[in-house]
Amino acid sequence: MDTSSILKDLRTERDRIDRAIAALEGLGGTGMVAATPGAQPASVKPRGRRRMSAAGRKKIAEAQRKRWAAQKKDAPAPMGTSAKKSAPARHMSPATKKRLSQLAKARWAARKKAAKAA
Repeated sequence: MDTSSILKDLRTERDRIDRAIAALEGLGGTGMVAATPGAQPASVKPRGRRRMSAAGRKKIAEAQRKRWAAQKKDAPAPMGTSAKKSAPARHMSPATKKRLSQLAKARWAARKKAAKAA
């Protein structure tokens, strides 16, 4: 390869690099490229905290309440709160309570006896 073609290739590469540098400088320092010390772009201002007016907050809150109401209206009823009336609570008769108590006491006695035997 002769030197004239090498020089031509290097010049085209240099032009491409110059265009890339110019494009990065045009970003105003927002990229990851380190700026020269002490140089700050004039167009970039530090951004303060955004604030919302009371009217804006009220408008958003009303819209959210409206969405919640629509969601609550469309949602199925929670478990245990059906439209039909539930059956009245059933109560045990005193005789049934006495019989169950005696059965439980018999089970406890059998366990105690088995524990002593072991």
